[in-house]
Amino acid sequence: MVRRRLGFWRRLAVVVVKPVLTVWTRRAWTGMEHLPAEGGVIIVPNHISHADPLTSAHYIYDAGRWPRFLGKASIFRVPVIGWIIHKCEQIPVERGTVDAARSLDRLVEAINAGGAVVIYPEGTTTREPDLWPMRGKTGAARLALATGAPVIPVAQWGAQDLFDPRTKKIGLRPRIPVTVQAGPPVDLSRWMGAAPTRTTLDEMTDTIMLRLRDMVAEIRGGTPPPLWSRPTHAAESGEGSQRSGEAA
Repeated sequence: MVRRRLGFWRRLAVVVVKPVLTVWTRRAWTGMEHLPAEGGVIIVPNHISHADPLTSAHYIYDAGRWPRFLGKASIFRVPVIGWIIHKCEQIPVERGTVDAARSLDRLVEAINAGGAVVIYPEGTTTREPDLWPMRGKTGAARLALATGAPVIPVAQWGAQDLFDPRTKKIGLRPRIPVTVQAGPPVDLSRWMGAAPTRTTLDEMTDTIMLRLRDMVAEIRGGTPPPLWSRPTHAAESGEGSQRSGEAA
């Protein structure tokens, strides 16, 4: 990303947000070399806090890319804030509706135009009591099949001390430790060119989430939970269109 090409609104967002995060966090950034300097890419972080979009965006920006997050469409309708988010090239998604498929089309366009799209594969902050990654939704897998773009896992830990989703407590002290680490692209080559059946999408998603789980275990320590299991699929026909609502 060429800094001078940010434009007014993106540069304003950087000027407002980055100094706050610089004071609020003590950052341990590693693995930035795994984020391609240019070209379309799918970035998949684990989701531990409502604050971690800020820390992951800070990391991705420092790595030289402009992050384009999916966001609930309702946020884009908030006066002023929604307009600014739109100007900063974030992408709305209508979850659980037929319009979710249109969001996937916008993501494909963004990636084909060389964008760095950020998808939280869990779809929401993890519900695991110890904040380990939980089973993911299939949006990232669907997008990888549609574009062939590399899927870069980003593990993070510490943002829960900025805002803990379990207690709703905000950490107000400065220099809270936050670790963010990118890894090599997830190897999804065995599924490239396959039809987006439920089995294919679930297998790809589990591969992504297990990589994230292992990376989170590496940076936070401790033993990750056992593997989750999925229900047995009775049929495959028509499932690609039925699951279009999982674009995020």
